[in-house]
Amino acid sequence: MTADDYRRLVGALAAAANRRDAELANAERSYQDGAAVAAAELALANAEAGEADRRAGAAATAVVKVDREATRLWDELRRVLGWRGRRLGDLPPPTPVDLLPTGSAPAMAVDLLDGAARRIDQARRGAPRPPLPRWILPLLPPLGALGATMTGLVAGGLVTIAHFDTGLQWPLRLLGWLAFLLAPFTSVPVAAICVDRQFNSRLDTGAAGLTVLGGLCAGCALSLLFAR
Repeated sequence: MTADDYRRLVGALAAAANRRDAELANAERSYQDGAAVAAAELALANAEAGEADRRAGAAATAVVKVDREATRLWDELRRVLGWRGRRLGDLPPPTPVDLLPTGSAPAMAVDLLDGAARRIDQARRGAPRPPLPRWILPLLPPLGALGATMTGLVAGGLVTIAHFDTGLQWPLRLLGWLAFLLAPFTSVPVAAICVDRQFNSRLDTGAAGLTVLGGLCAGCALSLLFAR
């Protein structure tokens, strides 16, 4: 082997050693980068798991609070309703999760319970309520007149039937006159229910008087009509 061949062989061995060192360095960097990425992903997964545990704990606490508040409100509702509350029975079971609306959360349940609590507080005797809207007042006399007219027509029908020989002349006549006497007041309960459900208010004395006034006017008109 000549000197030139020896130098070429040494150069080839040195080049191979350099390539090996470069590949080992690249492999080491790849390993370090992969380890860093894996460590970051593991830390992120641990953080997400911790956040999920925290949310699960908060949700479980909220569920316990909601159940406790629902039980309290149910018992309060039964006390407010008095003897009518006995028909409600025990607290209904919760709605299955798959039947809940999309996006529902314990916070929504808490808001609903707060609204129910306000309604129950307002349902207590003597509890303050918002005043009746003024634009409702002109509608009360026509409502009273409508109820009185319908009741008066029923009363007239009973009195008319009493003229026939049915064996129930006096009971029918008595029922007819009683219905005619109560006709001006028949719309007051209807107006009170509508005001309570639609406006969460009470029918005060003035509003009830307007309703009865409309019923009295209609009753007078029916009396004049039947007198003819």
